[in-house]
Amino acid sequence: MIQAEIFAKRRRDLLMVLAEKEHFDTAIIIGRVNLYYYLGTIQDGMFVLRHNGESYFFVRKSYTRAIEESSFDNILQIRSYADMSQYLPKNLGHVYLETEVIPLAMLNRIRKYFDMEAIHGLDGIISTMRAKKGPEEIELIELSSQKHNQVMMQVVPAILREGMSETDFAAELYAEMIKHGHHGVSRFSMFQMEMIIGQFGFGDTTIYPTNFDGPGGMKGMSPAVPILGDRNRKLKKGDLVFVDVGFGFEGYHSDKTQVYSFGTPPDEHVAAIHNACIRVMKKAEALIVPGADPGLVYDIAMADLPVELSENFMGYGESVRFLGHGVGLFIDELPVITSKYHVPLEEGMVIALEPKCGIKDVGMVGVEETFLVTSDGARCLTGGAKEIITVPFK
Repeated sequence: MIQAEIFAKRRRDLLMVLAEKEHFDTAIIIGRVNLYYYLGTIQDGMFVLRHNGESYFFVRKSYTRAIEESSFDNILQIRSYADMSQYLPKNLGHVYLETEVIPLAMLNRIRKYFDMEAIHGLDGIISTMRAKKGPEEIELIELSSQKHNQVMMQVVPAILREGMSETDFAAELYAEMIKHGHHGVSRFSMFQMEMIIGQFGFGDTTIYPTNFDGPGGMKGMSPAVPILGDRNRKLKKGDLVFVDVGFGFEGYHSDKTQVYSFGTPPDEHVAAIHNACIRVMKKAEALIVPGADPGLVYDIAMADLPVELSENFMGYGESVRFLGHGVGLFIDELPVITSKYHVPLEEGMVIALEPKCGIKDVGMVGVEETFLVTSDGARCLTGGAKEIITVPFK
Protein backbone atom coordinates (compact mmCIF):
# COMPACT_ATOMS: atom_id res chain seq x y z
CA MET A 1 0.00 0.00 0.00
CA ILE A 2 1.25 3.48 -0.87
CA GLN A 3 1.69 5.56 2.27
CA ALA A 4 0.01 8.92 2.94
CA GLU A 5 3.25 10.88 2.85
CA ILE A 6 3.87 9.73 -0.73
CA PHE A 7 0.59 11.26 -1.92
CA ALA A 8 1.36 14.45 0.01
CA LYS A 9 4.79 14.73 -1.59
CA ARG A 10 3.26 14.32 -5.06
CA ARG A 11 0.90 17.22 -4.35
CA ARG A 12 3.78 19.39 -3.13
CA ASP A 13 5.85 18.50 -6.17
CA LEU A 14 2.99 19.44 -8.49
CA LEU A 15 2.63 22.83 -6.80
CA MET A 16 6.39 23.44 -7.13
CA VAL A 17 6.33 22.66 -10.85
CA LEU A 18 3.30 24.89 -11.45
CA ALA A 19 4.78 27.71 -9.37
CA GLU A 20 7.62 27.95 -11.89
CA LYS A 21 5.17 28.72 -14.70
CA GLU A 22 4.87 32.35 -15.80
CA HIS A 23 1.11 32.28 -15.35
CA PHE A 24 -0.44 29.98 -12.76
CA ASP A 25 -3.40 30.72 -10.56
CA THR A 26 -5.41 27.49 -10.39
CA ALA A 27 -5.04 23.82 -11.33
CA ILE A 28 -8.04 21.51 -11.66
CA ILE A 29 -7.77 17.71 -11.84
CA ILE A 30 -10.79 15.54 -12.67
CA GLY A 31 -9.17 12.48 -14.29
CA ARG A 32 -9.81 9.59 -11.94
CA VAL A 33 -6.42 7.94 -12.38
CA ASN A 34 -4.72 11.28 -11.73
CA LEU A 35 -6.96 11.80 -8.69
CA TYR A 36 -5.71 8.46 -7.40
CA TYR A 37 -2.09 9.47 -8.06
CA TYR A 38 -2.39 12.60 -5.93
CA LEU A 39 -5.08 11.68 -3.41
CA GLY A 40 -5.18 7.89 -3.12
CA THR A 41 -8.84 7.48 -4.04
CA ILE A 42 -10.95 7.32 -7.21
CA GLN A 43 -14.19 9.27 -6.80
CA ASP A 44 -16.47 11.56 -8.79
CA GLY A 45 -14.79 14.76 -7.77
CA MET A 46 -12.43 17.59 -8.55
CA PHE A 47 -9.05 18.38 -6.99
CA VAL A 48 -8.34 22.12 -7.04
CA LEU A 49 -4.89 23.52 -6.29
CA ARG A 50 -4.37 27.27 -5.92
CA HIS A 51 -1.19 29.31 -6.42
CA ASN A 52 -1.09 30.20 -2.71
CA GLY A 53 -0.94 26.53 -1.74
CA GLU A 54 -4.59 26.16 -0.81
CA SER A 55 -6.10 22.92 -2.10
CA TYR A 56 -9.50 21.28 -2.05
CA PHE A 57 -10.98 17.95 -3.04
CA PHE A 58 -14.61 18.59 -3.95
CA VAL A 59 -16.50 15.28 -4.07
CA ARG A 60 -19.96 14.49 -5.37
CA LYS A 61 -19.78 10.71 -4.92
CA SER A 62 -18.65 9.02 -2.81
CA TYR A 63 -17.72 11.51 -0.10
CA THR A 64 -17.81 8.74 2.51
CA ARG A 65 -15.36 6.58 0.61
CA ALA A 66 -13.09 9.53 -0.15
CA ILE A 67 -12.82 10.22 3.59
CA GLU A 68 -12.08 6.54 4.24
CA GLU A 69 -9.41 6.11 1.56
CA SER A 70 -7.63 9.45 1.27
CA SER A 71 -5.37 11.02 3.88
CA PHE A 72 -5.93 14.45 2.30
CA ASP A 73 -7.32 16.76 4.99
CA ASN A 74 -9.57 19.08 2.98
CA ILE A 75 -12.27 16.90 1.40
CA LEU A 76 -15.55 18.73 0.87
CA GLN A 77 -18.89 17.31 -0.22
CA ILE A 78 -20.72 19.12 -3.02
CA ARG A 79 -23.91 18.58 -5.00
CA SER A 80 -23.06 20.96 -7.85
CA TYR A 81 -20.21 23.18 -8.99
CA ALA A 82 -22.09 26.12 -7.46
CA ASP A 83 -21.22 24.74 -4.02
CA MET A 84 -17.53 25.41 -4.70
CA SER A 85 -18.09 29.17 -4.94
CA GLN A 86 -17.97 29.57 -1.15
CA TYR A 87 -14.37 28.31 -1.19
CA LEU A 88 -12.99 29.61 -4.49
CA PRO A 89 -12.80 33.11 -5.98
CA LYS A 90 -15.12 34.02 -8.83
CA ASN A 91 -12.10 34.58 -11.10
CA LEU A 92 -9.82 31.54 -11.20
CA GLY A 93 -7.28 33.38 -13.36
CA HIS A 94 -4.94 31.27 -15.46
CA VAL A 95 -6.20 27.71 -15.09
CA TYR A 96 -4.31 24.47 -15.76
CA LEU A 97 -6.60 21.62 -16.83
CA GLU A 98 -6.32 18.07 -18.15
CA THR A 99 -7.31 19.25 -21.61
CA GLU A 100 -7.21 15.69 -22.97
CA VAL A 101 -9.65 14.51 -20.29
CA ILE A 102 -12.20 17.20 -19.48
CA PRO A 103 -15.22 17.33 -21.81
CA LEU A 104 -16.20 20.71 -23.21
CA ALA A 105 -19.67 20.37 -21.67
CA MET A 106 -18.15 19.91 -18.20
CA LEU A 107 -15.84 22.87 -18.71
CA ASN A 108 -18.81 25.02 -19.70
CA ARG A 109 -20.69 23.94 -16.57
CA ILE A 110 -17.74 25.03 -14.43
CA ARG A 111 -17.55 28.32 -16.33
CA LYS A 112 -21.16 28.97 -15.42
CA TYR A 113 -19.93 29.76 -11.91
CA PHE A 114 -16.28 30.75 -12.41
CA ASP A 115 -14.34 32.99 -14.78
CA MET A 116 -11.09 31.83 -16.38
CA GLU A 117 -8.65 34.29 -17.93
CA ALA A 118 -6.84 31.55 -19.87
CA ILE A 119 -6.63 27.76 -20.03
CA HIS A 120 -3.35 25.83 -20.12
CA GLY A 121 -2.72 22.11 -20.54
CA LEU A 122 -1.90 20.15 -17.40
CA ASP A 123 -1.66 16.72 -19.05
CA GLY A 124 2.00 16.94 -20.04
CA ILE A 125 3.06 18.16 -16.60
CA ILE A 126 1.33 15.28 -14.84
CA SER A 127 2.49 12.69 -17.39
CA THR A 128 6.09 13.83 -16.96
CA MET A 129 5.82 13.59 -13.18
CA ARG A 130 4.29 10.13 -13.38
CA ALA A 131 6.94 8.87 -15.83
CA LYS A 132 9.53 8.46 -13.07
CA LYS A 133 8.33 5.89 -10.56
CA GLY A 134 9.04 5.88 -6.86
CA PRO A 135 10.16 2.76 -4.95
CA GLU A 136 6.60 2.01 -3.85
CA GLU A 137 5.38 2.11 -7.47
CA ILE A 138 8.25 -0.02 -8.72
CA GLU A 139 7.46 -2.65 -6.09
CA LEU A 140 3.87 -2.92 -7.36
CA ILE A 141 4.99 -3.08 -11.01
CA GLU A 142 7.49 -5.80 -10.11
CA LEU A 143 4.74 -7.82 -8.42
CA SER A 144 2.48 -7.35 -11.44
CA SER A 145 5.32 -8.42 -13.74
CA GLN A 146 6.03 -11.60 -11.77
CA LYS A 147 2.39 -12.65 -11.83
CA HIS A 148 2.16 -11.66 -15.49
CA ASN A 149 5.10 -13.85 -16.46
CA GLN A 150 3.63 -16.80 -14.59
CA VAL A 151 0.35 -16.45 -16.48
CA MET A 152 2.07 -16.24 -19.86
CA MET A 153 4.49 -19.11 -19.28
CA GLN A 154 2.26 -21.56 -17.40
CA VAL A 155 -1.41 -20.63 -17.69
CA VAL A 156 -1.74 -19.79 -21.39
CA PRO A 157 -0.23 -23.10 -22.64
CA ALA A 158 -2.54 -25.00 -20.27
CA ILE A 159 -5.64 -23.22 -21.58
CA LEU A 160 -5.09 -23.76 -25.31
CA ARG A 161 -7.00 -26.67 -26.84
CA GLU A 162 -8.30 -27.62 -30.27
CA GLY A 163 -11.67 -26.16 -31.20
CA MET A 164 -11.80 -23.37 -28.63
CA SER A 165 -12.79 -19.97 -30.01
CA GLU A 166 -10.88 -16.77 -29.45
CA THR A 167 -13.64 -15.61 -27.10
CA ASP A 168 -13.43 -18.92 -25.19
CA PHE A 169 -9.73 -18.23 -24.78
CA ALA A 170 -10.39 -14.65 -23.64
CA ALA A 171 -12.92 -15.73 -21.02
CA GLU A 172 -10.69 -18.45 -19.58
CA LEU A 173 -7.57 -16.29 -19.66
CA TYR A 174 -9.34 -13.42 -17.90
CA ALA A 175 -10.60 -15.73 -15.16
CA GLU A 176 -7.11 -17.14 -14.61
CA MET A 177 -5.58 -13.65 -14.56
CA ILE A 178 -8.00 -12.64 -11.82
CA LYS A 179 -7.11 -15.77 -9.84
CA HIS A 180 -3.44 -14.82 -10.14
CA GLY A 181 -4.02 -11.33 -8.73
CA HIS A 182 -4.89 -9.19 -11.77
CA HIS A 183 -6.82 -6.07 -10.76
CA GLY A 184 -9.37 -6.66 -13.50
CA VAL A 185 -9.05 -3.62 -15.78
CA SER A 186 -6.60 -2.49 -18.44
CA ARG A 187 -6.29 1.28 -18.24
CA PHE A 188 -5.11 3.39 -21.16
CA SER A 189 -4.68 7.14 -21.56
CA MET A 190 -5.73 6.92 -25.22
CA PHE A 191 -9.01 8.73 -25.82
CA GLN A 192 -12.03 6.40 -25.97
CA MET A 193 -9.81 3.34 -25.63
CA GLU A 194 -11.77 0.19 -24.83
CA MET A 195 -9.81 -2.92 -23.91
CA ILE A 196 -10.70 -5.82 -21.64
CA ILE A 197 -7.47 -7.83 -21.58
CA GLY A 198 -5.36 -6.90 -24.59
CA GLN A 199 -4.77 -8.02 -28.16
CA PHE A 200 -4.77 -11.72 -28.92
CA GLY A 201 -5.93 -14.18 -31.51
CA PHE A 202 -5.29 -17.24 -33.63
CA GLY A 203 -3.53 -17.15 -36.98
CA ASP A 204 -4.14 -14.26 -39.32
CA THR A 205 -6.84 -12.60 -37.21
CA THR A 206 -3.90 -11.05 -35.36
CA ILE A 207 -3.02 -8.96 -38.44
CA TYR A 208 -6.63 -7.88 -39.04
CA PRO A 209 -7.00 -4.07 -39.26
CA THR A 210 -7.81 -2.40 -35.94
CA ASN A 211 -8.24 1.09 -34.51
CA PHE A 212 -5.84 0.30 -31.67
CA ASP A 213 -2.60 2.28 -31.94
CA GLY A 214 -0.25 -0.67 -31.75
CA PRO A 215 1.50 -3.09 -34.10
CA GLY A 216 -0.89 -6.01 -33.55
CA GLY A 217 -4.32 -6.62 -35.02
CA MET A 218 -7.60 -8.09 -33.86
CA LYS A 219 -10.89 -8.83 -35.57
CA GLY A 220 -12.89 -8.90 -32.38
CA MET A 221 -16.50 -9.90 -31.86
CA SER A 222 -18.13 -7.60 -34.43
CA PRO A 223 -17.87 -4.11 -35.97
CA ALA A 224 -19.69 -2.84 -32.87
CA VAL A 225 -17.26 -4.58 -30.49
CA PRO A 226 -13.91 -5.03 -32.28
CA ILE A 227 -12.20 -6.51 -29.21
CA LEU A 228 -12.25 -9.69 -27.10
CA GLY A 229 -11.74 -12.14 -29.95
CA ASP A 230 -13.76 -13.74 -32.74
CA ARG A 231 -16.44 -16.23 -31.65
CA ASN A 232 -16.18 -18.03 -34.99
CA ARG A 233 -12.40 -18.44 -35.16
CA LYS A 234 -11.53 -21.86 -33.71
CA LEU A 235 -8.06 -22.98 -32.72
CA LYS A 236 -6.56 -25.66 -34.94
CA LYS A 237 -3.26 -27.48 -35.24
CA GLY A 238 -0.52 -25.32 -36.73
CA ASP A 239 -2.04 -21.99 -35.65
CA LEU A 240 0.10 -19.27 -34.20
CA VAL A 241 -1.40 -17.83 -31.03
CA PHE A 242 -0.48 -14.20 -30.40
CA VAL A 243 -1.06 -12.93 -26.85
CA ASP A 244 -0.34 -9.27 -26.05
CA VAL A 245 -1.94 -8.48 -22.71
CA GLY A 246 -1.46 -6.11 -19.83
CA PHE A 247 -1.53 -7.31 -16.25
CA GLY A 248 -2.22 -5.07 -13.27
CA PHE A 249 -1.75 -5.18 -9.53
CA GLU A 250 -3.06 -2.53 -7.12
CA GLY A 251 -3.46 -0.05 -9.97
CA TYR A 252 -0.05 -0.56 -11.62
CA HIS A 253 0.48 -2.44 -14.87
CA SER A 254 3.03 -4.52 -16.71
CA ASP A 255 2.96 -5.31 -20.43
CA LYS A 256 4.10 -8.50 -22.14
CA THR A 257 3.64 -10.38 -25.41
CA GLN A 258 4.24 -14.06 -26.11
CA VAL A 259 3.66 -16.06 -29.29
CA TYR A 260 2.79 -19.78 -29.24
CA SER A 261 2.56 -22.42 -31.97
CA PHE A 262 -0.26 -24.87 -31.36
CA GLY A 263 0.39 -28.56 -31.91
CA THR A 264 3.51 -28.25 -34.06
CA PRO A 265 6.70 -26.17 -34.14
CA PRO A 266 6.50 -22.99 -36.22
CA ASP A 267 7.80 -22.94 -39.78
CA GLU A 268 11.46 -21.95 -40.03
CA HIS A 269 10.77 -18.63 -41.78
CA VAL A 270 8.19 -17.71 -39.14
CA ALA A 271 10.62 -18.50 -36.33
CA ALA A 272 13.32 -16.51 -38.12
CA ILE A 273 11.14 -13.39 -38.26
CA HIS A 274 10.19 -13.77 -34.60
CA ASN A 275 13.81 -14.20 -33.56
CA ALA A 276 14.77 -11.13 -35.58
CA CYS A 277 12.32 -9.17 -33.42
CA ILE A 278 14.14 -10.46 -30.34
CA ARG A 279 17.42 -9.17 -31.76
CA VAL A 280 15.90 -5.72 -32.25
CA MET A 281 14.67 -5.77 -28.66
CA LYS A 282 18.13 -6.64 -27.37
CA LYS A 283 19.61 -3.83 -29.46
CA ALA A 284 17.17 -1.31 -27.98
CA GLU A 285 17.48 -2.73 -24.48
CA ALA A 286 21.23 -2.11 -24.50
CA LEU A 287 20.57 1.58 -25.15
CA ILE A 288 18.11 2.04 -22.27
CA VAL A 289 20.25 3.87 -19.70
CA PRO A 290 19.74 7.02 -17.62
CA GLY A 291 20.33 10.09 -19.78
CA ALA A 292 19.62 8.33 -23.07
CA ASP A 293 17.58 10.19 -25.69
CA PRO A 294 14.49 8.06 -26.53
CA GLY A 295 14.53 9.44 -30.07
CA LEU A 296 18.10 8.28 -30.54
CA VAL A 297 17.29 4.88 -29.03
CA TYR A 298 14.53 4.52 -31.61
CA ASP A 299 16.65 5.68 -34.54
CA ILE A 300 19.55 3.35 -33.69
CA ALA A 301 17.28 0.35 -33.03
CA MET A 302 15.41 0.91 -36.30
CA ALA A 303 18.55 1.41 -38.38
CA ASP A 304 19.84 -1.60 -40.33
CA LEU A 305 16.91 -3.82 -39.42
CA PRO A 306 17.41 -7.54 -40.02
CA VAL A 307 16.43 -8.56 -43.54
CA GLU A 308 13.68 -10.74 -42.07
CA LEU A 309 11.90 -7.55 -40.96
CA SER A 310 11.93 -5.80 -44.33
CA GLU A 311 8.14 -6.05 -44.61
CA ASN A 312 5.35 -5.30 -42.12
CA PHE A 313 7.59 -4.51 -39.16
CA MET A 314 5.60 -2.82 -36.37
CA GLY A 315 2.30 -3.42 -38.11
CA TYR A 316 0.82 -5.36 -41.00
CA GLY A 317 0.10 -2.90 -43.80
CA GLU A 318 -0.06 0.06 -41.41
CA SER A 319 2.97 0.37 -39.15
CA VAL A 320 3.18 2.41 -35.96
CA ARG A 321 6.07 4.78 -35.41
CA PHE A 322 7.23 3.79 -31.97
CA LEU A 323 9.12 0.87 -30.49
CA GLY A 324 8.15 1.21 -26.86
CA HIS A 325 6.22 3.15 -24.25
CA GLY A 326 6.07 3.87 -20.57
CA VAL A 327 4.00 1.70 -18.24
CA GLY A 328 2.42 2.52 -14.88
CA LEU A 329 -1.07 3.48 -13.79
CA PHE A 330 -1.79 3.46 -17.52
CA ILE A 331 -0.45 0.85 -19.93
CA ASP A 332 0.49 3.71 -22.28
CA GLU A 333 2.55 6.34 -20.49
CA LEU A 334 5.67 8.41 -21.00
CA PRO A 335 8.38 7.99 -22.10
CA VAL A 336 7.70 6.94 -25.69
CA ILE A 337 10.50 5.31 -27.69
CA THR A 338 9.98 7.19 -30.93
CA SER A 339 12.02 9.52 -33.11
CA LYS A 340 10.08 12.62 -32.01
CA TYR A 341 10.46 12.22 -28.24
CA HIS A 342 13.67 13.59 -26.78
CA VAL A 343 13.19 13.90 -23.01
CA PRO A 344 16.16 12.01 -21.49
CA LEU A 345 15.47 8.74 -19.73
CA GLU A 346 15.80 8.68 -15.95
CA GLU A 347 16.42 6.02 -13.38
CA GLY A 348 13.06 4.76 -12.13
CA MET A 349 11.25 4.95 -15.45
CA VAL A 350 9.43 1.82 -16.61
CA ILE A 351 9.33 1.03 -20.33
CA ALA A 352 7.79 -1.71 -22.46
CA LEU A 353 9.69 -2.51 -25.67
CA GLU A 354 7.60 -4.27 -28.33
CA PRO A 355 9.24 -5.09 -31.68
CA LYS A 356 6.70 -7.07 -33.73
CA CYS A 357 6.13 -8.08 -37.33
CA GLY A 358 3.13 -9.24 -39.33
CA ILE A 359 3.35 -12.22 -41.69
CA LYS A 360 0.86 -12.60 -44.54
CA ASP A 361 -1.59 -15.50 -44.06
CA VAL A 362 0.18 -16.44 -40.81
CA GLY A 363 -0.27 -13.75 -38.17
CA MET A 364 1.70 -11.48 -35.88
CA VAL A 365 4.98 -12.48 -34.26
CA GLY A 366 7.36 -10.65 -31.97
CA VAL A 367 7.89 -9.88 -28.33
CA GLU A 368 7.16 -7.35 -25.62
CA GLU A 369 8.76 -7.05 -22.22
CA THR A 370 8.61 -4.49 -19.43
CA PHE A 371 11.90 -2.95 -18.26
CA LEU A 372 12.98 -0.81 -15.34
CA VAL A 373 15.59 1.88 -16.03
CA THR A 374 18.33 1.47 -13.41
CA SER A 375 21.75 3.04 -12.90
CA ASP A 376 23.18 -0.08 -14.57
CA GLY A 377 20.81 0.02 -17.55
CA ALA A 378 17.56 -1.77 -18.36
CA ARG A 379 16.40 -4.57 -16.06
CA CYS A 380 13.68 -6.83 -17.45
CA LEU A 381 10.79 -7.34 -15.03
CA THR A 382 8.58 -9.71 -17.03
CA GLY A 383 10.85 -12.70 -17.53
CA GLY A 384 12.61 -11.86 -20.79
CA ALA A 385 11.85 -12.37 -24.46
CA LYS A 386 11.26 -15.97 -25.52
CA GLU A 387 11.23 -17.78 -28.84
CA ILE A 388 7.88 -19.02 -30.10
CA ILE A 389 6.65 -21.61 -27.59
CA THR A 390 5.32 -24.85 -29.06
CA VAL A 391 2.21 -26.00 -27.19
CA PRO A 392 1.36 -29.73 -27.34
CA PHE A 393 -1.78 -30.62 -29.29
CA LYS A 394 -4.80 -31.40 -27.13
